[in-house]
Amino acid sequence: MSDIQAVPLKRIDGAPASLGDYQGKVLLIVNVASQCGLTKQYEGLEALYRDKQADGLEVLGFPANNFKGQEPGSDEEIATFCSTTYDVTFPMFSKISVTGEDIHPLYQGLTQAQPAATGDGPMRERLKSYGIETGGPSDVAWNFEKFLVGRDGQVVGRFAPDITVDDPRVVEAIDAALSSAG
Repeated sequence: MSDIQAVPLKRIDGAPASLGDYQGKVLLIVNVASQCGLTKQYEGLEALYRDKQADGLEVLGFPANNFKGQEPGSDEEIATFCSTTYDVTFPMFSKISVTGEDIHPLYQGLTQAQPAATGDGPMRERLKSYGIETGGPSDVAWNFEKFLVGRDGQVVGRFAPDITVDDPRVVEAIDAALSSAG
């Protein structure tokens, strides 16, 4: 079991969990927010989940309020928003911090294992042009950054927030991870 699989987590309904619960699966871990310009990515994430879950893919949503207060709600409010607005059926977790002093141990592990994101740059530059600081190059830049974890629990990919799940680079990485025995 990899280090990140042992990190204690909490589901959005308060139940205890860990990535170890998904042993042998391919995981797409996404920090999500309800009031972001990228929030519509929930549609693509849910479509991907419904399409690839039977093949062994789990999409895991981690609400985070790190970026301009774009996830202010309680876990209950976030769960209601996700189910009523986007009919989200993939697993959602309790709100955590994905960057900064109070970064959750899961995101410490993810960013250490995969310090650079595919497609990073354009969105960071756009945010900087608005006077928004995006942290260091290995820090999560914004909502909807995606980490891909292989069946063996190792981080095998990371994608910038503005790279959607239907991007060929993401599709290729997910398909490769799914076809791997792990």
